[in-house]
Amino acid sequence: MRIVVAMSGGVDSSVAAALLAGEGRDVVGLSMQLYDQQGERTFGSCCTLDDLRDAGRVADVLGIPHYILNFEKQFQETVISNFVREYAAGRTPLPCAHCNSDLKFATLLDRAEGLGAEQVATGHYARVERSPEGRWLLKRSADPAKDQSYFLFSLTQTQLARAVFPIGDLDKVEVRAEARRLGLNVADKPDSQEICFVPDGDYASFVARQAPAVARQGAIVDQRGDVLGSHGGVHRFTVGQRKGLGLSSSAPLYVLKIEAESGQVTVGSRDALDHSTLSASGVNWISIGAPSGWARVAGQIRHRHRPAPARVRAIGDGRAECIFDEPQSAITPGQAVVFYDGDTVVGGGWID
Repeated sequence: MRIVVAMSGGVDSSVAAALLAGEGRDVVGLSMQLYDQQGERTFGSCCTLDDLRDAGRVADVLGIPHYILNFEKQFQETVISNFVREYAAGRTPLPCAHCNSDLKFATLLDRAEGLGAEQVATGHYARVERSPEGRWLLKRSADPAKDQSYFLFSLTQTQLARAVFPIGDLDKVEVRAEARRLGLNVADKPDSQEICFVPDGDYASFVARQAPAVARQGAIVDQRGDVLGSHGGVHRFTVGQRKGLGLSSSAPLYVLKIEAESGQVTVGSRDALDHSTLSASGVNWISIGAPSGWARVAGQIRHRHRPAPARVRAIGDGRAECIFDEPQSAITPGQAVVFYDGDTVVGGGWID
């Protein structure tokens, strides 16, 4: 059975391809060019021309065909445009989740069919299993420090049925050891840490270049509505932010609320960030159907957030309500909330 492997040029996807080739699978490597390589220096250490070359070298070592697909238009429309719109709307986007699910999986499955492949594999730290009832389940990886199931919550049953995560049962040390054993040149290649299209971390400047109209002055107010200062655009803030507020205060102040229409940013004490309830839209239910009654879960509101006991229910129109047993800090609109039952992803959506 032919299988397509998304090869980013990193050690994880390289080992994923190697493991499948070692099993005797008919492997085809595909790499995605996500932006104009002539502008490479303005991007980060992910998806660069060097990464594409590394993927090609690994494919040569493994003896598998390797193709580069131009996804520049799709990347702009699916990931970058969403990133800019969300910040302009006073929300904090999660581009890696959109890139992984909405772009990479959706598009690669279409391309795989054209190559006569029935499955798509990636180097994600996650696992796919099938329940006794026949439902496809997305599960955490064996390496909790590297688990990426949080970013894959929007995968559908159709996509999960064709998804393969070859390194899901390995930890990072084992992945690098396997790469060294195979003599792959990427064995000690560092992991990419930043968002590829904002390598310097200056999200505000990037958004302002893409959408100059967002650089509109507004007021910074306290919870009583008293004006404490001004700012140069809501795209400069995220809920929970403390640094860069430009305010003088005897006690630390944090961003509590961002109102894009009025341009008002509300700040307050650390305790004021704590909330127990959230609503989410674009919810994808994986292990169960949309629950009309309350279901017990562990809710995760950020990639590095420790899942917290909660209950969740569907409230129609692809939305859900989640109530945590204990207040959680800085529940941030635009980020994902993912619901777990142990290691299994129950579902997830976008925090409103």
